[in-house]
Amino acid sequence: MTELTELGVAQIRDGVRGGDFTAAEVADAFNEAVAGATSLNAFITPTPEVAARHAALVDVDRAAGKDLGAMAGVPIGMKDLFATRGVRTTAASHILEGFVPEYESTVSHNLWSAGAGMLGKLNLDQFAMGSSNETSFFGNVVNPWRRNGSDVALTPGGSSGGSSAAVAARLVPAATGTDTGGSIRQPAAFAGICGIKPTYGRCSRWGTVAFASSLDQAGPMARDVRDCAIMLGAMAGFDAKDSTSLDLPVPDWEGTLSADLKGKRVGIPREYRMEGMDPEIEASWEQGKAMLRDAGAEIVDISLPHTKHALPAYYIIAPAEASSNLARYDGVRYGLRELPAGAGLQDMYAATRAAGFGDEVKRRVLIGTYVLSAGFYDAYYTQAQKVRTLIARDFAEAWDQCEIILAPTTPSAAFPLGEKSDVPLAMYLNDVFAVPASLAGLPAMSVPCGLNAQGLPLGLQIIGKELDEQGVLDAGRAIEARAGFTAQPEKWWA
Repeated sequence: MTELTELGVAQIRDGVRGGDFTAAEVADAFNEAVAGATSLNAFITPTPEVAARHAALVDVDRAAGKDLGAMAGVPIGMKDLFATRGVRTTAASHILEGFVPEYESTVSHNLWSAGAGMLGKLNLDQFAMGSSNETSFFGNVVNPWRRNGSDVALTPGGSSGGSSAAVAARLVPAATGTDTGGSIRQPAAFAGICGIKPTYGRCSRWGTVAFASSLDQAGPMARDVRDCAIMLGAMAGFDAKDSTSLDLPVPDWEGTLSADLKGKRVGIPREYRMEGMDPEIEASWEQGKAMLRDAGAEIVDISLPHTKHALPAYYIIAPAEASSNLARYDGVRYGLRELPAGAGLQDMYAATRAAGFGDEVKRRVLIGTYVLSAGFYDAYYTQAQKVRTLIARDFAEAWDQCEIILAPTTPSAAFPLGEKSDVPLAMYLNDVFAVPASLAGLPAMSVPCGLNAQGLPLGLQIIGKELDEQGVLDAGRAIEARAGFTAQPEKWWA
């Protein structure tokens, strides 16, 4: 029998339902894999006992002949941004290092209700602020992939780097991620897995530690498109506790998944073809066009003229919202409290935030506070919001010419840890292809399409119309079927 840790979401779910193996056997296999991969630092808090408990409940229900949920018997990793009742939730920050919620996020509640189990809380960039998973208080996550003939440690991407590394290394069959400006798609591309950011509002933000409230959106990360469709179906749904949640039924994305794109038009945005673009990224883009054409789609050129303004607009809007959201971490109500001798209230605020936040978080809070200040609000924040409206309008006009858009996910393959961490602007450029869809609130997915000359995975990004996750998933399935990507990182970790 194939090792259980080699199975994906659909295979585990169907195997448990069919009695090929028990949920407990699956949980034990993945718990062992997690315990044997500490050098990747993908987990902040492993929870083998929680995985075992969830599995036991599924096995009892199956023995009793009860209907099993869409994720029954599937143990997953939870990005440590989702509140999990009774299990430490840190956002990878010192300021929340000891925080144990008394409530469950809606996304995790939905997954447990669908029969999933939790293998642990996954590492991430602190408060989801980062593109390389180097800002975590709990240390860097290491990508399981290595360049050919090299032992140099590579980034797994960020902020969902623990999720991407864990899925790629077969420590989990799937994991949750969050995407504010590319934090599902970029790490998925760097690790050779699939990841989808749904339409803003598809998944509830309630119980998820906030970075930028108008951008944050949860989504699944898994080994293939079908597994993403299954998990997204379990995660999504209306939540009255979240004012931005969409009151719409959840489609059967798995049941209607198709790789046939006959009659579909695929837009190729000319603005994404940038000067100095990595030739291997450009070549993978051309291959993606050929794959979709082979699936029956028509390839058309389109223009998204305000693309060049997306990144600077994002790095005004997101820090502004972060500045507001992170004001709640003050040492008064929960989390870290630093109280120097003889300190007053203002001294406690300052000491707590100085000790609790990392450098990147402080940088973004300072930027956000600056652009929201009385003298600069109109000059920066108001202008950035106007640009955001123009970017959304660009996409709306593009849909007159096409149904989906194909672009690279990232400007490069995974790079070495430490290579860009001292140059914030170079790090921020990793989001250049991902940010526009986030600003417009559109569904977007990264699918692996092959390896570069150094043996590292490359990803292609598919962007769809609002609420058309099905179109995005179908195009992803078409690429997946033609790329035949089955490569895995060689196991070097322990």
